[in-house]
Amino acid sequence: MAIKSAEVLQEKVLNEVSKTVVGKADIVKFLLIALITGGHVLLEGVPGVAKTLIAKTFAKSLGLSFRRIQFTPDMLPSDITGTFVYNPRTQDFNFREGPVFANVILADEINRATPKTQSALLEAMQESQVTVEGFTKPLSDTFMVLATQNPVELHGTYPLPEAQIDRFMFRLIIELPEQDEEVAMLKRGDVTSILEKVQAVISPLEIAAIRQEVTKMVHVEEDLLRYIVSIVSSTRNDRIRVLLGGSPRSSVQLLAASRCLAAFNGRTYVTPDDVKEMAFPVLNHRLILNPEYAVKSGAVTTLFNYDKARAVILGALSSVEPPR
Repeated sequence: MAIKSAEVLQEKVLNEVSKTVVGKADIVKFLLIALITGGHVLLEGVPGVAKTLIAKTFAKSLGLSFRRIQFTPDMLPSDITGTFVYNPRTQDFNFREGPVFANVILADEINRATPKTQSALLEAMQESQVTVEGFTKPLSDTFMVLATQNPVELHGTYPLPEAQIDRFMFRLIIELPEQDEEVAMLKRGDVTSILEKVQAVISPLEIAAIRQEVTKMVHVEEDLLRYIVSIVSSTRNDRIRVLLGGSPRSSVQLLAASRCLAAFNGRTYVTPDDVKEMAFPVLNHRLILNPEYAVKSGAVTTLFNYDKARAVILGALSSVEPPR
């Protein structure tokens, strides 16, 4: 029943999101996988490719609360987590929750905030809780961070530290739409009124139930566990092209993503093809390339060279023989 519920959930959410967003079905699928497995997603794309719209529609179709945080250089950590405010009536300090206390958080242009402010999300993303002045408050069981970055505008930005990047399950590159898709967008017109018609197709309690059942019911052979570890280890051993390969956390998240993908495909077992499909979105942002290899047009790219990272990951996949 859990596998059937996962299949139905994917179909329903795709139908609801398609009311406002043209295309991008693969992006929505990855967002769903991250949600079911308790992961977070880094969305990267130029302005105007519907990153915010995808996040809002996605949250609304699942009946989840949504908060958008616009990151700027003058933002403080308390603007995200919340702070204690003095109440003159009770002559005491009460904790006022910040925008992080929601189900889906859109951290818009996260690299525009200072490292101190960026770090305010670390505890929330890893431990699903917030600590302010020794006071700890748990977040919702269904908590997810969708952070966006603009890969072409780097002036006045602060690149995310490796420790924070590693906490994102996926980094998804949102490409410009095809010509037919852009024409369909023009025909659709203003999406504000359409967004109001998007309905919740599932409740948070049902999401939690699917999350538990998928973990229990989707079987993974030990050979596949060794296959996942061998792929990640191969990125670490590529000394010519890679300075830092995939972490053990990437192995854990590659397993979780592959298990959820199998459920979405109607299976109670994981196959090597599931692992291969999840390898690039899980690993692409965790690799630090050697500067000599990352050179492009005579200069080292500031953010990331996706094509060369893809070559490293494909090389890792081809070097490890999948189990039969």
